Amino acid sequence: MARLFGGDQIEADTNKVVGTYGYMSPEYVVDGRFSLKSDVFSFGVLVLEIISGKKNRGFSHPDHCHNLLGHAWKLWTEERALEILDNMSDRPYSVSEVLRCIHVGLLCVQQKPEDRPNMSSVVLMLGSENSLPDPKQPGFFTERNMPAVDSSSGNHESSSINDLTISELYAR
Repeated sequence: MARLFGGDQIEADTNKVVGTYGYMSPEYVVDGRFSLKSDVFSFGVLVLEIISGKKNRGFSHPDHCHNLLGHAWKLWTEERALEILDNMSDRPYSVSEVLRCIHVGLLCVQQKPEDRPNMSSVVLMLGSENSLPDPKQPGFFTERNMPAVDSSSGNHESSSINDLTISELYAR
């Protein structure tokens, strides 16, 4: 994305949206507007993915149809943010540091670019113990329409996204 910018530009309009779904900022996906705050959004998604051990794209939860950002926001507003953690029960961690990372991640994925911190502020937030502003609702906080399962068919096939395929290449 950096190639879109010239010299001292901090913002650009594009004709074609390119990037990885789940990491692109709302203003870029909807309006084709890319800025330095678009990278901040992507960083926030990565922070929440690392903490949860889950990907934003394809995330599912049995209680709702939010993506990972929506799930993190829901837990944050219900004061249950630590429930997003990857199964870390066997590894020691600092509760205050994890909560701070979640907080910073949510600040980075806010809907409006002007509400997101810049990356130098993110670095300071992660390295200090100063109080942080309250995050606002993340971008793409909508419930997805999931296809309904036909319970009358009796055909309930189990599936997992953890399947592994190994391909071996042999020279001729």
